Amino acid sequence: MDEFPNIVPEALVPIDGPALAGPDGPHHPPRILLLYGSLRAESYSKKAVLEAERLLKWWGCETRVFDPTGLPLPDAADPDHPKVAELRDLAQWSEGMVWCSPERHGAMTGIMKAQIDWIPLAMGGMRPTQGKTLAVMQVCGGSQSFNAVNQLRILGRWMRMVTIPNQSSVAKAWKEFDSDGRMKPSAFYNRIVDVMEELVKFTWMTRGRSPHLVDRYSERVETAAQVSEEWAAARRWSESGERVRSPLPPSGNSHIAFANFSKADARKFALMFANLWRGHFSRHSLGLAVVQRG
Repeated sequence: MDEFPNIVPEALVPIDGPALAGPDGPHHPPRILLLYGSLRAESYSKKAVLEAERLLKWWGCETRVFDPTGLPLPDAADPDHPKVAELRDLAQWSEGMVWCSPERHGAMTGIMKAQIDWIPLAMGGMRPTQGKTLAVMQVCGGSQSFNAVNQLRILGRWMRMVTIPNQSSVAKAWKEFDSDGRMKPSAFYNRIVDVMEELVKFTWMTRGRSPHLVDRYSERVETAAQVSEEWAAARRWSESGERVRSPLPPSGNSHIAFANFSKADARKFALMFANLWRGHFSRHSLGLAVVQRG
């Protein structure tokens, strides 16, 4: 407990993750991505995130903290920019997130918003945030406020995340950290411990069930129509001896790209696709491409 000088040891208890996940749930360490919203050398949102990371690691999580230094403004660079690619890879990797922003002029900072804006709702047939857990925190220069965490909650809902009920707002953050950057004992620190404990529990409980939790009627209707059209086209091609190209354009968040292929290949594809559809694969989990060989 030397790493936690301000923790009451008997009050910090382990979390029985496998019991929360159930026998069929994943039992690997939860993967948590932490974002902070300031580039200042004395960034209190970063210090709060590092305190949160220490706690998450104690509860057995695997963590990554993204450094926003060098991240371009949204739309000012291509998505293959190294910092953008790093952020998006981490978003895909994660199973839960922590967002911590300073409150500036009554709102989250532009640095915080830029990071979230670079994470798309859909990417390569996947939704990098949908169904993942989220904890929101803010640091204040003055009296306690909740403007930033309220905005972060709205963004979490927009990104289709499971935002946990608890949250943290640290008033007069410049008074809450010592010269080593560690948070002093206080009710504010205790709340961060509470929030991280709750995040770990929610992540264990929901990550293995998120495909069921985010499965939607409207998307199943849309998927059925799309799949029906594409499967019918594949069957038509499989019954003809011609080598043809798909008339269907790439669609939305997931698409099937057809190159010229033979009758035998078309039959194999039609059978494969029918089996996938009978297995109720969501269109958001499909990213198939059929290409001509040789």
